Amino acid sequence: MSMLVLAVCLVALAGCTPLEKRGYLPGFEDGHVTNQTERITHLWVGSWISALIVGIITWGLMIWCVIAYRKRKGDNKLPTQTRYHVPLEMMYVIVPLVMIGGLYYFTVRDQMEVRDISADADLTVEVIGKQWSWDFNYLEDAPRAAASLDADDQVTGDFYVSGIQAQSVGTLNDPLHDSAGEVIPGTDESLPTLVLPVDKVVQFNIYSRDVIHSFWIPAFLDKMDMVPGRANTWQVTPTRVGTYAGKCAELCGEYHSGMLFNVKVVTQDEFDAWAAEQREDHSGRLGLDLNRLQDGGQTTRTKEHS
Repeated sequence: MSMLVLAVCLVALAGCTPLEKRGYLPGFEDGHVTNQTERITHLWVGSWISALIVGIITWGLMIWCVIAYRKRKGDNKLPTQTRYHVPLEMMYVIVPLVMIGGLYYFTVRDQMEVRDISADADLTVEVIGKQWSWDFNYLEDAPRAAASLDADDQVTGDFYVSGIQAQSVGTLNDPLHDSAGEVIPGTDESLPTLVLPVDKVVQFNIYSRDVIHSFWIPAFLDKMDMVPGRANTWQVTPTRVGTYAGKCAELCGEYHSGMLFNVKVVTQDEFDAWAAEQREDHSGRLGLDLNRLQDGGQTTRTKEHS
């Protein structure tokens, strides 16, 4: 029965559009955006297929019971109210445990891969959220270890990109375009732009200057929270040249919806040329000493998140 249902699902998927095959997740037909998007998409679609199989079986059994055990004309007897069926009751316990265990296994397996930060990063960028814009510090010298709240004493900035804080947020009058000339929703020339080299391991050291934010690039199918007093780390390898939209995914105040940024994945030569331009006017680093104090004005030292 289950094999028949699976075969039907596979046949149905064979006739789906690329968007439907991705489970309506963001994506492109000419390649995956990062080294993790395929894994995340498979987990998402696989979970929905499993849920569909369970749903079909469950609804099938319910409909069968409604038909097979319906009250018939002339039958006025009260059905048996208590009846035991030990094998069936064992199945009710074992099958859900197997299902949940399987989902848990695949989720943890993929989560460990997506959150792995053991690679040697080719580029380290500090991503700092603030109401309501972004600071991107490209580091020249950074320890291979995870992000730290002692970064001001440990890293050396190469150059930075900074958005204007709490001014002109969300103004999208000059959107960016893709290679086909189509407008890329959520992008604009006025927004800070995070430029990344393709096929290079990028490490994001993630911080917040004020309140809780969330660093989200929808095309990457991933995001990470930015919590005051905590340092988070995310490693990813962009694998598709293109321009994408980024945004804050955590309600962070009045202009949360305008806390946007652009993402450009370019070739190494294009990245090197762009970086040289940035060093001319924006060399150095915007440190964590610029963070807004959260202690009523008294200097504090927060503990690193472990």
